[in-house]
Amino acid sequence: MNTNKKIIIIALSTLAIGLLLGWLIFGGSSSESKMDDEHQHTTEIAGETVWTCSMHPQIRQGEPGDCPICGMDLIPLDNDDGEELDPMAVSMSPTAMQLADIRTAAVGTMDPVKSVRLNGKVQEDERLVFSQSSHIPGRIEKLMVNFTGEFVRKGQAIAYIYSPDLVTAQEELFEAQKIKDTQPQLFNSAKEKLKNWKLSDSQVEQILKVGTPKEEFAVQADVSGYVTEKMVNLGDYIRKGEAIYEIADLSKVWVLFDVYESDMPWIKKGDKVNFTVASLPGETFEGKITFLDPVIDPKTRVAKARVEVPNKDNQLKPEMFASGTVEATLPKKSNNIVVPKTAVMWTGKRSVVYVKNTTSSGVSFMMRDVTLGPGLGDSFIVESGLEEGEEIAVNGTFSIDAAAQLAGKPSMMNPEGGPAMTGHNHGGMDTPASSGQVNKKETKPVSISQKAKEALRPLYTEYLKFKDALTADEFDQAQKAASDLKTTLDKVNMAAFTGESHNAWMSHSSDLKNALQHVQHLKTIAELRTTFQQVSEGMIAMTKAFKPMDQTLYVQFCPMADDNKGANWLSTEEEIRNPYFGESMLTCGEVQENIK
Repeated sequence: MNTNKKIIIIALSTLAIGLLLGWLIFGGSSSESKMDDEHQHTTEIAGETVWTCSMHPQIRQGEPGDCPICGMDLIPLDNDDGEELDPMAVSMSPTAMQLADIRTAAVGTMDPVKSVRLNGKVQEDERLVFSQSSHIPGRIEKLMVNFTGEFVRKGQAIAYIYSPDLVTAQEELFEAQKIKDTQPQLFNSAKEKLKNWKLSDSQVEQILKVGTPKEEFAVQADVSGYVTEKMVNLGDYIRKGEAIYEIADLSKVWVLFDVYESDMPWIKKGDKVNFTVASLPGETFEGKITFLDPVIDPKTRVAKARVEVPNKDNQLKPEMFASGTVEATLPKKSNNIVVPKTAVMWTGKRSVVYVKNTTSSGVSFMMRDVTLGPGLGDSFIVESGLEEGEEIAVNGTFSIDAAAQLAGKPSMMNPEGGPAMTGHNHGGMDTPASSGQVNKKETKPVSISQKAKEALRPLYTEYLKFKDALTADEFDQAQKAASDLKTTLDKVNMAAFTGESHNAWMSHSSDLKNALQHVQHLKTIAELRTTFQQVSEGMIAMTKAFKPMDQTLYVQFCPMADDNKGANWLSTEEEIRNPYFGESMLTCGEVQENIK
């Protein structure tokens, strides 16, 4: 009995000691673990992971899931330690900048120098062009110069003329010579009459010495030069003072350069011009502008800049083409900031650059409007909008702008920023397109090439299929046509649009892509019709801008569409076939405009 008690006491003691040791070993650690868990949980809440959509960065959620716009899986948003100083700036990592080939440079002031190219022609110096006339009336007996281009020297006999009047005047001189002792005045008058025909004293004395009338008289060249025009032929009768030849002295010539209106601010009298002539390769000539036309030619829209050049060895011949360069300068101002053309994005009305900002958070770019002055070849003068020393992107600006558009921040085509236009509403989100308001932009006509027009025409084929399917209330066909339209839009050759048309195409295509980006996810024909409304507004604006179709397109309007706010569409037929209501109100609407 005593033995059993001892065993029980020992067992209870052992159990008590074990419980005490267990509490001492595990109890504190469990409490500490619990405190760590609570601390960790608190930390996660403080730095809660934000989930976003790669296609719609404006989406922000506190937990993973699907994008309420496009249905894509949400991804965690990188949470940097720092924050952007400006919420409208676009942050870019060094890797992203390297992949997009983004380069930056600090802006500064400099003398506004522009290399202006000029084209022109060599011409005779108008002051050295002479008309060689005859001072004797009569018939051309001999022509010593029979073709243009022949060189004559001053005093050279260039023609011989038979003049009955001059023969008579000589006979009068001989008769007056007989009585010169008694009537010297009559004799002197007879000699002066011959001199009036530009006969020299020696010629008159020679006539008196011979004693017989001279029937042919030489016409002597008054100047040296090249005959540029022959005005008479052998046997012609001419009057006193009538021109026989036109002679040009080509020892000095003019080079007349065309100056276009856009270059007029740069060109002034006294500028030095270096020019070359195609027929004299390797040789460079130079001269100064001695005269600038005060009036622009109404046909060619150019003014002439005159450069006077000595014509050594008659190298420069009239009508030769010349290509010149003027290193022109504008008066220097205190704020003559010059930036490369690659840094500027131009929308037709607005010019923007992206200014770099470096903080502890990293690198960001902020769009800024600038006012441009004259172009300097590969650069622009910035009249306002930038300060000396600021750093801007000079390469890869389109990549920065694309990132800004995706992030819903101010960009070239969307200066106010905001979420991307989706064309319809998903999940109750209040997007600009869901309000039903038609986003009508001012449409400016832009000239495009025939190649560009042919590139756009497949869009109209798919658009009309989209319209016809909605008119017939065919959801599947309408969705397929909308998807085909989106595919066709992506295939349009952007290289067909150059200059101003490139910027216009970027704007119109962006609108259409935004409207079509989720057509494959739409579930009802009502959603398709909402998308069709946005697509129609884009197509109408593009049609008015480019006019790519040879046939007439009708802009038709239904006042009851879009909750009685009204909506437009395009049709190749004047007859109304309403795509917004289909068979229920097929003929509701009217033609508002014809686009030819």
